Amino acid sequence: MTLAELKNTLEKTGFPVAYSHFTSKVKPPFICFVVAYSTNFMADNEVYQEIENVQIELYTIKKDPAAERKVKEILQSNGLPYETTEIFIDSEKLFQKIFEVSM
Repeated sequence: MTLAELKNTLEKTGFPVAYSHFTSKVKPPFICFVVAYSTNFMADNEVYQEIENVQIELYTIKKDPAAERKVKEILQSNGLPYETTEIFIDSEKLFQKIFEVSM
């Protein structure tokens, strides 16, 4: 899956979606995603297969299990296993739920 395909897939949640950040203010819930790092598979001193680890960040005003479920269902239905972490960003007064996938 390409990053453009991932964006199209995430838009099926109905939430605004952007790579890295939005250029104008949007109301939560919204999604940003970014390639955080790679874990490429090496063979014979070469990159045999590129693997990008993408962080999909769901931002909400309050803990929102329904919004999280939408993201989980989209990822699962597209064969994208994920790991999650969650924090509250005090300066923004937003919850951030991160779904990390490898592509």
